[in-house]
Amino acid sequence: MAKLYPSIIPELRTFIEKQQMFFVASAPLDASGHVNLSPKGLDCLRILSPQRVAYLDLTGSGNETSAHLLENGRITLMFCAFAGPPRILRLYGRGRTVLPAAPEWATLRALFGEYPGVRQIIVADISRVQTSCGFAVPRYDYAGQRPTLLDWANAKDADELTAYRAENNTRSIDGLPSALGCAEE
Repeated sequence: MAKLYPSIIPELRTFIEKQQMFFVASAPLDASGHVNLSPKGLDCLRILSPQRVAYLDLTGSGNETSAHLLENGRITLMFCAFAGPPRILRLYGRGRTVLPAAPEWATLRALFGEYPGVRQIIVADISRVQTSCGFAVPRYDYAGQRPTLLDWANAKDADELTAYRAENNTRSIDGLPSALGCAEE
């Protein structure tokens, strides 16, 4: 059964904080564009208030979420219980990308640990909080975070990361500019 909540209540906050991963979904307005769904791990999510969350976004192969947020702001975060009682939690809202040059960067960045390859922070204002059963989600035992992305970023210097982002993170796969793409123009 789906259940709506007015905000991220304490019980849901506890559930979110126990999850080792979450998923982020976004989409362009153009119906022929690609819907994006990205898994996120590490300790990169913070609940800023009962209706606002943020996650530290590390350099990756694309930057779809940032491009979609710049175009239309729509974002959904999903958390699944892979251990314990079944549950799915979705946070629906409007998001934005915060880049290092933004006035609020220092305040937000201080909320997260040190990671190599940080490119931006995604902030989402939540307008709908919904749980559903998750009865068909399989159980998994958590074995640990993968070090691959961190190892990759640690092997690059600042100039190499900047060049990589310029080549791979300024436009979506549908050609929409990301916040990084707009910052360079």
